[in-house]
Amino acid sequence: MRVRARTIVFGVLGLVVLLVLGGLTAVGWQVVLGPTARPLTSRTFERTPARLARGQYLVLGVAACFHCHSDHDLSNPEYPVKDGMMGAGWKLPIPELGDVEAPNITPDPETGIGNWSDDAVARAIQEGVTADGRALFPVMPYVHFRNLDNEDLASIVVYLRSIPAVKHAIPRTTLVAPLNFLVKTMPQPLASHADSPPRTTAVARGEYLVHAIAGCDDCHTPADDKGVPLPGMDFGGGGLLHDPGQNGKEVFSANITSDPSGIAHYDAALFIQTLHTGQMGGRMLTHIMPFENYRNMSDDDLRDIFAYLQSVPKVKHRVTNTDPPTLCPICKQVHGLGSMNVAIAH
Repeated sequence: MRVRARTIVFGVLGLVVLLVLGGLTAVGWQVVLGPTARPLTSRTFERTPARLARGQYLVLGVAACFHCHSDHDLSNPEYPVKDGMMGAGWKLPIPELGDVEAPNITPDPETGIGNWSDDAVARAIQEGVTADGRALFPVMPYVHFRNLDNEDLASIVVYLRSIPAVKHAIPRTTLVAPLNFLVKTMPQPLASHADSPPRTTAVARGEYLVHAIAGCDDCHTPADDKGVPLPGMDFGGGGLLHDPGQNGKEVFSANITSDPSGIAHYDAALFIQTLHTGQMGGRMLTHIMPFENYRNMSDDDLRDIFAYLQSVPKVKHRVTNTDPPTLCPICKQVHGLGSMNVAIAH
């Protein structure tokens, strides 16, 4: 599904920053005592029809929350959510990180978030700290969600309160060492977050959707063997993923820049059609790409995302999953058309 081991980079970078700013002793105490977290407040979000509708749109669409937080039938090539398991949690198919569990986020009071306050839910979404003070690993994209507008955050919380409660106990995540220690250094408190100024252009609206909610660059930017995104390769494809329905088969993300090796042949209509149908040129995209959620998005929002992707720097990087895999001198991975790429001089 839409998960990657490259998020290990956040742990490494978090440790480096703390070593520089506070010294090894400070890191040691944080590893022992747990993540730095702001105290929970009495903040609540009023339940309104507008927020319920907006939250449903975000959760089922661009945020694709249930792509990770729901158990999937991997025997079906479309990986549908199992009946009655929407939001009830799932063990993510990334064994190289350990046992990574996406928790139950239904309102069940015993096994879900039914007893969490609104502010506790908001803190977990944006700051990566659970109601009982545990650090979340950033496969939960709280690094992106930190930039959510206040109203969108409120709407997501309101909608999650409205979905059917499912009693489904999920084990706690158990990460491999040293990630099980480093994860405690990753969350950062968010004391306040002002509303963003009005987004008056398609590019600005698309940038918000891409970076604050969808996190498209997480999958569509290649990384080195330590999980660090390659410089100058934003949205250039070659992000390595593993298909859980095909015994972890390696799948590489597409170049979605406007370079001829990417989606230069797309116009907005074709982009919208592809995201709504999951088909490109008569070929079905891999279901690791959560187009089952993106098909719920409006044409206007998809058009804005396309406008933003057209504005980012072009990256010349040929990537396919249909041609014989060969070594790529750009991303140092073995993927379709890899040998047709030319190493970038730095």
